[in-house]
Amino acid sequence: MKRLGHFCGALALALSLHAQAEPLTLLFAGDVMLDDGPGRLIARNGDPFKPFAAILADADYRIANLECPVAESGAPYANKIYSFRADPATLALLKGRFDAVSLANNHSGDYGQAAFRDTLRHLDNAGIARFGGGENLSEAHRPLWIEQKGIRIAILGYNEFKPRAFEAGPGWPGVAWSEDDHVIADIRAAKAAGADLVIPFMHWGWEKETTPSERQKTFARRLIDEGAAAVVGGHPHVTQGAETYKGKPIIYSLGNFVFDGFDYEDARRGWLLRLKLDKSGVVFWDTLAAQIDDDGTPHPLSGSFTPCGRGGGEFVSECQNP
Repeated sequence: MKRLGHFCGALALALSLHAQAEPLTLLFAGDVMLDDGPGRLIARNGDPFKPFAAILADADYRIANLECPVAESGAPYANKIYSFRADPATLALLKGRFDAVSLANNHSGDYGQAAFRDTLRHLDNAGIARFGGGENLSEAHRPLWIEQKGIRIAILGYNEFKPRAFEAGPGWPGVAWSEDDHVIADIRAAKAAGADLVIPFMHWGWEKETTPSERQKTFARRLIDEGAAAVVGGHPHVTQGAETYKGKPIIYSLGNFVFDGFDYEDARRGWLLRLKLDKSGVVFWDTLAAQIDDDGTPHPLSGSFTPCGRGGGEFVSECQNP
């Protein structure tokens, strides 16, 4: 009987170690805008996320950049060409597909602080986690914490594209602005707070530019020097390629995911980034191509080749999409 007890204990320990060793799958999507075409599609009972539903469901955790406030209040920001605002009803679909969203972008403040505050409230009520923006500067810089499969991950979000008027302050709501020293301090603070891995999600670069700027390349590498396990970017509305630095991936821009209204083909192609992680960092990563239709709905693009790589590898490969 004692021997059986020892065997059961050893088996339980082995199963526990196996569960801990299994990598966590984390997905990042680029810009998700739920106004205009996608909003109209949802209003007529369509689902812009449906073509990617199985891929999204297969991940342990899913993150997107929410490129619009979600509110019924406010007025369009005076000095912008495009201002977006999504109906709160759209969050019922977003909730089924994504666990968290970044608010660190140049459209979160499109309808003013009242609409931004309403966005925070609607996301909280829907059970969708948020980061990169908040009621004040401290909350905007607070990490998104993911604790699964024995790994503790801190995700940080920052915007560095105008208008800076959307930035959070000590006593007012807004987004986290990308000041180099602040970003680095946040990475260090997350590590000190017990993060096994830290991943900054950056809103940066120039629209329509398919290659990253020197600013993006220099700062991304510095973030890895400071302890980031990977760097993920968006904003240009096009993909911008990927590289590895010290064996860690940098994906400069994921492009669009759910978005309409673009008259150039590069904006109709985005990537879904899939990271497989353990406590040591990225074990494997790949990008899945999305072709976006006139309604702003992404469709998996089978047979295309997009960047991928293995943890610790110094080279980016091209993997064929299933």
